[in-house]
Amino acid sequence: MNNPLGEQAYQPNTDSAKGPDSNPSTDAGDGAATETGQPSEAAPKPAYVDEAAAEAALQGDQVAEEAISELTADEEGADTNQSKGVDIAPIPRISIQAFCASPQTGAVIQKAANDRRLSKAHVTVQMGGIVGAVDYFKETSTPNLVIVESEKDDESIFDELARLAEVCDPGTKVIVVGRANDVKIYREFIRQGVSEYLVAPLNPIQVIETIASLYSDPEASTIGRTIVFMGTKGGVGASTLAHNVGWLLAEKFEEGTAVTDLDLPFGTASLNFNQDPVQGVADALLSPERVDDVLLERLLVRCTSRLSLLAAPSLLDRTLDLDPISYETVLDVVRKSMPYVIIDLPHQWTGWSKSVLLSADEIVLVATPELSSLRNTMNLFELLKVARPNDPAPHLVLNKVGLSKKIEISDRDFAEAVGIAPSFLVPFDAELFGTAANNGQMLEEVEPKAEAAKVLTELASVISGREPTKRRKSSIFDFLKFQKRSA
Repeated sequence: MNNPLGEQAYQPNTDSAKGPDSNPSTDAGDGAATETGQPSEAAPKPAYVDEAAAEAALQGDQVAEEAISELTADEEGADTNQSKGVDIAPIPRISIQAFCASPQTGAVIQKAANDRRLSKAHVTVQMGGIVGAVDYFKETSTPNLVIVESEKDDESIFDELARLAEVCDPGTKVIVVGRANDVKIYREFIRQGVSEYLVAPLNPIQVIETIASLYSDPEASTIGRTIVFMGTKGGVGASTLAHNVGWLLAEKFEEGTAVTDLDLPFGTASLNFNQDPVQGVADALLSPERVDDVLLERLLVRCTSRLSLLAAPSLLDRTLDLDPISYETVLDVVRKSMPYVIIDLPHQWTGWSKSVLLSADEIVLVATPELSSLRNTMNLFELLKVARPNDPAPHLVLNKVGLSKKIEISDRDFAEAVGIAPSFLVPFDAELFGTAANNGQMLEEVEPKAEAAKVLTELASVISGREPTKRRKSSIFDFLKFQKRSA
């Protein structure tokens, strides 16, 4: 059948499950808009559409683009700030259809659909409101989740919902977007079986959080945060910083942390932590369907009571060109076992590495103050700005500052070119870093008062949102108490 008001769809049938590289596609069977935004010839104007709506529909993408532009201008700062520190449970592979009454709400839901947290879901956004949803689902089954909007503020909205209930399949969840900010109306919606009621205007993070809350297990353990460290070019020291921050989160901030080395042929995590594991991340990636809590426990190497390592094999006997789903599956299991998952992402550009980068909860880009690194940093920031519109900007760390003072780019010039100031400057200290690498130790263990160690502690503090745990110094009284207990 044809979509209600199909001519006014916002790039419908956005199949986020295809991954970050996928473009919004169309569903010819639904008579949706084409990728260029032009109306499908197979989509006739529904009988209930009034002339004003029809005229608006003819404008197609122009309406959507104007709504999205207004949304971006008004909420760019608000969305970014709101997304900082927001932990949202992963949204499973579900189908979602939204029937909006206003272009603004449609633009917001489309923006949410393009977010990384909805990458597994199949989202369709179109116009028509509750009436459009009723007409559409008379001849087709309902998806996992239906989002409907109504601009009415009287009891007639409940009559429309009653008709929607008649065509909804058992198990379908419904979110209603309305204008009335009234607790009595909210309670009536819930009483009638509506999963959630939201008051317009919306913002993308609000939509994502609401959907996630409907599909998260309240009794399940908290999902850990993934923090990707990636160098903007090879040899900038991103791996070393990732390992040190992981150690600091575990030992100085007392948070359970797993360091995952995804540089399969050349990873250095096992060397930096002075470990020689027999198994590691490659074993998990080769059989992702077998990975569970039991197998993960066998693959993880316990470096300390709070720090675990999922090491790379660092062997060249075979090539491992795996698909992004394998990495996604393994990392989902790891993050269920630890509050923090530090991902050491190698400097390469493949389908899986891009997918891991874009799906991370937080990103740390490590650069050096030189021209090639600056160029790559600018490119990465442009990509992330477009691909992660509802996330804060990555942390930019300038490493090896002072290595070549006469020729290196100043942090001020670096910031001016990128458009954002480096969050942290790590000074070059050949003796400190060399000693730590040779001994299989972290910087804090070698020289806790070193400037580089202090900077990385600040970075760990920003990532965790906490201050380092202060450990009480032992005294003579502790010794006397121990002697008394021993006697």
